[in-house]
Amino acid sequence: MPDDTAVDTRPSKIMYVAEATAHGGRDGYVTSQDGQIELKVAMPPALGGDGNGTNPEQLFAAGFSSCFHNALVMVGRRSGFDLSGSTVAAKVGIGPNRHHGYGLAVALSVSLPVLDADVAAKLVEDAHAVCPYSNATRGNIDVTILLG
Repeated sequence: MPDDTAVDTRPSKIMYVAEATAHGGRDGYVTSQDGQIELKVAMPPALGGDGNGTNPEQLFAAGFSSCFHNALVMVGRRSGFDLSGSTVAAKVGIGPNRHHGYGLAVALSVSLPVLDADVAAKLVEDAHAVCPYSNATRGNIDVTILLG
């Protein structure tokens, strides 16, 4: 039986669709339909590869950090704060899970140097509630947010 208290984070309307194609998996390349992305993909040395290219974890980290930062700037603006100089860095870890597959874990490091700690914490909480990456990963992977 579904949990009626769960928040439905699915989009009610699709406003944009990104398209990308992988060629060769983790040892190949990825392209986007619009030509903006043409990247060599390679296994990182920690997973037995040569590291001569980007990898899905780096791409996920780039997407999550930029999306979360945008959500943070948006909620800051709505609350009357200019978040110029703020940053969000993401670390995405990969490792085996208990089901003979692999899983991810994310750590976001948020820097809001000009704000009081309580205000910064509230803005981070609000951003985590609206960020599409946060909503997509909530309950699926561990996401840790460090405010510094």
